Amino acid sequence: MAGMKDKAVLYKKIGDKKLQCQACNHFCVIENGNVGICGVRKNSDGKINLLVYGRAIGSNIDPIEKKPFFHFYPGSFAYSFGTMGCNFHCGNCQNFDISQMFESKGNIKNYENLNWGYPLSPGKIVENAIKNDCRSIAYTYNEPTIWTEYALDTMKIAKKKGIKNVWVSNGYMSDKVLDAIIPYLNAINIDIKSFDESFYLKNCGAKLNPILENCKRLIKEKIWLEITTLIIPGMSDNKDMLRKIAKFIKNELGDFVPWHLSAFSGLISWKLKNVPHTPQRTIEKAYEIGKREGLKNIYSGNVLDSDMEDTFCSNCGFKVIDRTGYDIQRSDKNGKCLKCGTEVEGRF
Repeated sequence: MAGMKDKAVLYKKIGDKKLQCQACNHFCVIENGNVGICGVRKNSDGKINLLVYGRAIGSNIDPIEKKPFFHFYPGSFAYSFGTMGCNFHCGNCQNFDISQMFESKGNIKNYENLNWGYPLSPGKIVENAIKNDCRSIAYTYNEPTIWTEYALDTMKIAKKKGIKNVWVSNGYMSDKVLDAIIPYLNAINIDIKSFDESFYLKNCGAKLNPILENCKRLIKEKIWLEITTLIIPGMSDNKDMLRKIAKFIKNELGDFVPWHLSAFSGLISWKLKNVPHTPQRTIEKAYEIGKREGLKNIYSGNVLDSDMEDTFCSNCGFKVIDRTGYDIQRSDKNGKCLKCGTEVEGRF
């Protein structure tokens, strides 16, 4: 089977060969021979075997804006990679072929025949990033929390080599994971998919509050944070709910935290193929809600509207960064507005 024995350390013993995983807020209790909700952390005779350690299902060189990060070294490139599995089971998932390997991840008898990807060591990841002039490494495609040990080994090498580390996450990691990664983490984009607990329980199989608490801690730890909300018609497009997300960002995180509003497409989703595409006007209304609540940096995703992709000076309104897709034109000086000198929050 894929992976490397005993590479996982985020667990504790709670009985004879029975373990409790400590990677995310599910805190799965895993019997010997079984896997947790994520499908990749297996109890092998009283120790966790991380089935995806050193195995990537995909890697690529991406514009940092694709993650999306709009205030983290704009115009730079990230070496992106990910593995199999996920601790959520979102019906809207676009990477369901790798995140939801089977309808029931507990059916481990099928795992022997699964393509776990190709060997990609932490050292090789950093080497590839340097060779391709990438300023950062992005832990993405699936939830990096479930393969924290693999990610952390990579992050430590990257930091020594001067490469930044960025996560794209659902935000469901445990305090132990945050304790481990924060010394090496430079930026993170977290999905706040809804502000409705029932949405999280039904659509994702998770709870909202741990995600909100993690966002607050990351801000206190001065990790650069950007938030993404996928707006799904009839599920996460309620104006009052979106207003609650905007208020949370403004009051608990900071008015400078970028909020990415992404349009949904059923054509590429896992279980919501009959849900219509998000109308552009819905994105525009959400954008207006964020502005009314006092957020400085709001961005559209998956819609054709250049104005909602651009960064404007919060003081004078001057267009500091013009974006058309992943093509950007910067009109700043080290993150400061060329017109009035006001600093744009972020890492530039």
